[in-house]
Amino acid sequence: MHADRLLRAAADAEAVVVGGLAAVLHGASYVTVDLDLCVPREEAGRERLVAAVAPLHPYPRGIEPGLPFVWDARTIRDADLFRLTTEAGDLDLLKHVPGVGDYEAVRARSEEVVVGQTAVRVLSLDALIDAKRAMGRPKDVALLNELEALRALRGA
Repeated sequence: MHADRLLRAAADAEAVVVGGLAAVLHGASYVTVDLDLCVPREEAGRERLVAAVAPLHPYPRGIEPGLPFVWDARTIRDADLFRLTTEAGDLDLLKHVPGVGDYEAVRARSEEVVVGQTAVRVLSLDALIDAKRAMGRPKDVALLNELEALRALRGA
């Protein structure tokens, strides 16, 4: 995964980093191979997202290569989860984060983090804990202890 390229696209799209990479950016030792982004639903937000990701040559993950695919705002309009493979790595686009809410709620509970030369919005540690608790998958539950320990170290 070329996280720098994916994060630049996220910043240009005004998306919010959620999931495993958000945990890593908060100091977790979690290993992830994709980037999860919460993205806006409105037309202008989808257009920004399409423009930001297009240079990475996105294609639906898990779909037979070579089938016709149009990457545009209409394609992603109704999907709550869109899984892509790109030349920079795998990218999951979400319009809702369990335990937190839609894009507006996620953005309100995010903070700016500078990674290299890129300033990107990342789900706050408290919101990430809420999300992992709400999802309840085994990998989320396993990460919860570490995230809560990081919060305790920060005195929150």
